[in-house]
Amino acid sequence: MSKTVISSDKAPAAIGTYSQAIKAGNTLYMSGQIPLNPATMELVEGFEAQTVQVFENLKAVAEAAGGSFKDIVKLNIFLTDLAHFATVNEVMGRYFQQPYPARAAIGVAALPRGAQVEMDAILVLE
Repeated sequence: MSKTVISSDKAPAAIGTYSQAIKAGNTLYMSGQIPLNPATMELVEGFEAQTVQVFENLKAVAEAAGGSFKDIVKLNIFLTDLAHFATVNEVMGRYFQQPYPARAAIGVAALPRGAQVEMDAILVLE
């Protein structure tokens, strides 16, 4: 099976030894996105703004692969404070319609660059 690297300049450039996404067959595996503004590579301020930026970064990579949020089958959310769970749900409701993807929300001690939220996703493309 061949693998194709997917990248978008509308999402933050990789800051390590990884690709923004890899397409294998009709499945797209997106790397974790933190709330970096792709133009400045700086974290945005405030939890809700960070959550929105992460979704925008994921959206840019999905679109670069020819997909959309409708194609996401699994979403992983990493939070440094699970008290923000309700905010994540509210913001997620702006980006997704039913049927919602399978999802995990995981509390972690820390995230890169001091981010409060990180997400990765798996998409099945038509």
